[in-house]
Amino acid sequence: MDVGVLMFMTEYALPVTQLAQALEDRGFESLWIPEHSHIPAARESQYPAGGDLPKRYYDCMDPFPLIGAAAAATTKLKVATGICIVSQRDPIQTAKSVVTVDHLSNGRFIFGTGVGWNQAEIENHGTNFKTRLSLTRERIEAMREIWTNSKAEYHGKYVNFEPMMTWPKPVQKPHPPILVGGGWPHAAKRALDYGDGWMPNSIRPTYHILDRVAEWEQMKKEAGRDIPLTCCLVEDDIEQWSRYRDAGVARIIVEVQPNTTDKVLPMLDAFAKGLNRVA
Repeated sequence: MDVGVLMFMTEYALPVTQLAQALEDRGFESLWIPEHSHIPAARESQYPAGGDLPKRYYDCMDPFPLIGAAAAATTKLKVATGICIVSQRDPIQTAKSVVTVDHLSNGRFIFGTGVGWNQAEIENHGTNFKTRLSLTRERIEAMREIWTNSKAEYHGKYVNFEPMMTWPKPVQKPHPPILVGGGWPHAAKRALDYGDGWMPNSIRPTYHILDRVAEWEQMKKEAGRDIPLTCCLVEDDIEQWSRYRDAGVARIIVEVQPNTTDKVLPMLDAFAKGLNRVA
């Protein structure tokens, strides 16, 4: 089982290049960078984890330039969006961003995606919150067409373009893996429908993801697809990580809060002690 680290990159965090090098030096598999374009001042959507929305959500930087910088500073570390809110991004431009970082990383990019939860943020981008699930699917399907065809076209309810050409194409063939974020059971179904993996948060207000693994395995069997499970925001306690490995989880992601070098590196050292236990 692989272990990745997620951090909201902010102006008060250590540089992403230093973080990426530290992760690679310690043997972590991947770096995951979330995004929120902004947080509307009048916010009605409840924070999914409960309580007040943490400050880092207001402060995070754009993931794609950060991923490019992290890729340039490393040679083996995988770099990923964790997650990219596809429902509020133009698919043609996002397809270009994805393929750019796939080239900068020489095929080490993972495209973590999601539909988003903050209604006001999403609707500020001109997206109808109620139709964001169908829109996200169409945008992902359209990006696949762009990545895999010399002349791509797509005609859907929400996304529509005539034959067009854009290069380069991805280093990874047919394209970087698309992980579908979100909770049980609806996001799991979406992942089996159009994703290359499912990436739920491990701990939700109403369940723990490990309590759903048996149902997930049955869902995969019924769908006739065997895609990997990545568990995001797992417990900080490395003694708990073996539970995920034993359940057949392909990857876990632990979050490290954005902070200065002297605060972050000791945390990485502590988490690195768990790598051999779950390898």
